[in-house]
Amino acid sequence: MKNNIVLIGFMGSGKTTVGEALAQELSYGFLDTDQYIEKKEQMTISQIFAEKGETYFRGVETSSLQELVSDLEGTIISSGGGLPLRPENAKLLKQLGFTIYLKASQETVWERLKEDTTRPLLQCENPQKKIQDLLDYRDPIYEVGAHMVVSVDDKSVEEIAGEILRNYEMMVKPQVD
Repeated sequence: MKNNIVLIGFMGSGKTTVGEALAQELSYGFLDTDQYIEKKEQMTISQIFAEKGETYFRGVETSSLQELVSDLEGTIISSGGGLPLRPENAKLLKQLGFTIYLKASQETVWERLKEDTTRPLLQCENPQKKIQDLLDYRDPIYEVGAHMVVSVDDKSVEEIAGEILRNYEMMVKPQVD
């Protein structure tokens, strides 16, 4: 396992916010896989989906992970919410580093995203049901794909980052150094 921390989880779980806090605390780099793909493809995720389709996008996710596994060290990685759903991607994420599932309840996700109009999945008749249905499907996949699960409900960014750092230092850091 490489000296990286990988954050997986549903949209609104805090992967980017917590990731940036961890990167600052550890003096690590920070990489958001969606931003990496957008730069690589020179188009937004929405454009990729619209112009090339989801199958193409999922392939780009996998090839991007393969590139990152060979190159990345000392980085906090925030993965796209759907990235761990492919078994080969979940395996690559675990190779990439210590993988942590930021687990958020439907209520937490809804509270954080109910005003966010940039989330296509939530632009539907019943976004709360959509969130729950997706969480029901994804939760077991996220859990299997992670070395550790951290509940984010009712916790501040500092509390979540602190919990991750304590566990990371106990479980991984001595093996890496």
